[in-house]
Amino acid sequence: MPICKAPWSSTTFFAAALAIVTLAGHPVAVADDQQQGQRWVASWATSPATFFQYVPPVAPAPPGPPTTFAPANIQPDLGFPFPDANTAGATGQTLRSIVKPDLWGNKMRFRFSNVFGTQPVTFSAVTVALQEYSGNLVEGTVTPVMFGGKKSVTLPAGQEIFSDGITLSWVQGADDPGVQGRNLAVSYAVEGDSGPMTFHSSAFVTSYITPPGSGDHTGDLDVFAFEFTTTSWFFLDAVDVMAPSDTVVVCAFGDSITDGTHSTLNINDRWMNTLSRRLHNAYGNKISIVNEAIAGNRVVNPVVANSTSGPAAVDRLDRDVLGLSGLTHVIWLEGINDIGAGTTTDSIIAGYQNVVGRLHAKGIKVYGATLTSALGISGLDMGDNGPGHDASRWSSTPSFAAPDSMTASRILTRRRSTRLPATCWRSIYRTARSLSCRGIISIPTTPAILPWAK
Repeated sequence: MPICKAPWSSTTFFAAALAIVTLAGHPVAVADDQQQGQRWVASWATSPATFFQYVPPVAPAPPGPPTTFAPANIQPDLGFPFPDANTAGATGQTLRSIVKPDLWGNKMRFRFSNVFGTQPVTFSAVTVALQEYSGNLVEGTVTPVMFGGKKSVTLPAGQEIFSDGITLSWVQGADDPGVQGRNLAVSYAVEGDSGPMTFHSSAFVTSYITPPGSGDHTGDLDVFAFEFTTTSWFFLDAVDVMAPSDTVVVCAFGDSITDGTHSTLNINDRWMNTLSRRLHNAYGNKISIVNEAIAGNRVVNPVVANSTSGPAAVDRLDRDVLGLSGLTHVIWLEGINDIGAGTTTDSIIAGYQNVVGRLHAKGIKVYGATLTSALGISGLDMGDNGPGHDASRWSSTPSFAAPDSMTASRILTRRRSTRLPATCWRSIYRTARSLSCRGIISIPTTPAILPWAK
């Protein structure tokens, strides 16, 4: 991906990393497995949305005017690895989840979730290793993960659990060039039936699954036993790293725009990934940014029960955001799905106030992005007098520090309804692309939408 060299404005970093100097003097509680001046900080995370329910894949609609649609998340048919998914769940098999730490270190711990389960789930063994490629592991990096000193753990229904802190002898500190930009492979063997499987649907990363009844393959270096793939994350929902106590932890919170819908499979090119690269280029290992967005998510209720769009932001805040280790900042972009569902502006703003108030009460700084434009989308009024405008106008008040993603993205969506010379739109596109490269907005780049972008 080309590196953007556009100059940064004073608000481009959302002031997130600039707060580093204010954190150095804050006292930090030291847990039993921590050292003075160190603490656990989130390095990767995802939001459990619901339990997995098998639905046969639906063929994409044939291309045609006015817009060509593509599947939002490329997902294999999971009826093969999970033939009894809606009752037994996973059965005596191993899952190998691929995740990308935002911050490295040689001491990590892992959180597993059964919050949407209806029965206890047991992992007979868990390992972590450096991914080589596909589901293959780098030799010499497979490391057992323990829970209270034991290799097996049982998660009660509705609960989450952290592993013990483990030492990764093959990581030579946060600056180790051998792991920068690389992925972890976390393998866990399900003992018996798991029951309904807590998961995040839209990972946009390929992970691997062995057949039912195949047993423990957590130590396998190769992928041969992992006959099936998925682009969802099951059970695993956080990776922490031991880091200096002044490390800034930023949570990107929101819906599909932040979750990465229609982003490139296995490339990690969500807007928050771009922001991460820019922040690390500027501040090195002083910062970590993690993603707690869910495609289709809403700010307030009502939501679709047991759907992959998850509980409303007001309901999942404590677990998904405030539950992150070392959290200091939140960037929040959400509300478009509420508008699409007919939720009133007053209700959406009340949800904003609720969430921001709870974050401020915990000393968390909040940066709220105005809603991106949705001009031309049926059922969404994002005009100057519509609810989207009102919600965005509130999010740019002093309650938030607000990057204006609505204005930035409108200049692209108006391309469809405004007749201007192609040279004008090329200039507009370059401006918006610069903002996208800075991690401020996410913009469409398909030739069908932006034919001048070649």
